[in-house]
Amino acid sequence: MRILLTNDDGIHAEGLACLERIARTISDDVWVVAPETDQSGFAHSLSISEPLRLRKIDDRHYAVRGTPTDCVIMGVRKVMPEPPDLILSGVNSGANLADDVTYSGTVAGAMEGTLLGIRSIALSQAYNVVDQARIVPWDTVETLAPALLEKLLQIDLPSGVFLNVNFPNCPPEEVQAPVVTSQGKLVHSLWIDERADGRGFPYYWLRFGREAPELREGSDIHAVRSKHVSVTPLKLDLTAHEIRHQLTKALA
Repeated sequence: MRILLTNDDGIHAEGLACLERIARTISDDVWVVAPETDQSGFAHSLSISEPLRLRKIDDRHYAVRGTPTDCVIMGVRKVMPEPPDLILSGVNSGANLADDVTYSGTVAGAMEGTLLGIRSIALSQAYNVVDQARIVPWDTVETLAPALLEKLLQIDLPSGVFLNVNFPNCPPEEVQAPVVTSQGKLVHSLWIDERADGRGFPYYWLRFGREAPELREGSDIHAVRSKHVSVTPLKLDLTAHEIRHQLTKALA
């Protein structure tokens, strides 16, 4: 099996090195094409107004000055001699759950692979913050992902469907059985933090503000909060099929 790895935290991210060790439990034919710099929050964006710069690290490792989507396209269309059988995106530092899926570059890497007709899986690891420092239990995903991927690779996914896998913030021995989930709902908003530079000119940061999430049983948030591994099937088709008839009647 030929495997392509990418992420949104960048070519030097610890989660990417972790993912490569996981992938090598499946195959020795592993390729890495990842962003040169952190691309978190870039979602499924393309670099179409600037050139893509490709840096060869060695025969199987490449960095792209672009987004995760750019990296997948470059890996499949340019770098690899043949398309991969599997694309793994991650391991993201932080869970990608509920509405955050729409912002995630990690999920977008798997999305782009699916658009290209390649089986794709996004992997993310929840973490804790202590004294403003991230404490990421990488051992959890590295211990549990190989056996889980072996099971997931037995499934014949429909066209246009990919998997979003999230590991809980706890030691591997405390993790409960994997569960199949649906996308949950976060209660959050973005607001503008206005500041001034050294000359007094304003500049702005986007900041997240969150309230307690909706812990609906069966959702990805509920699963990860309950120390389960969450496996969410996502699809490319965004059509709200349930209201097509209503719209047709309104437009008649």
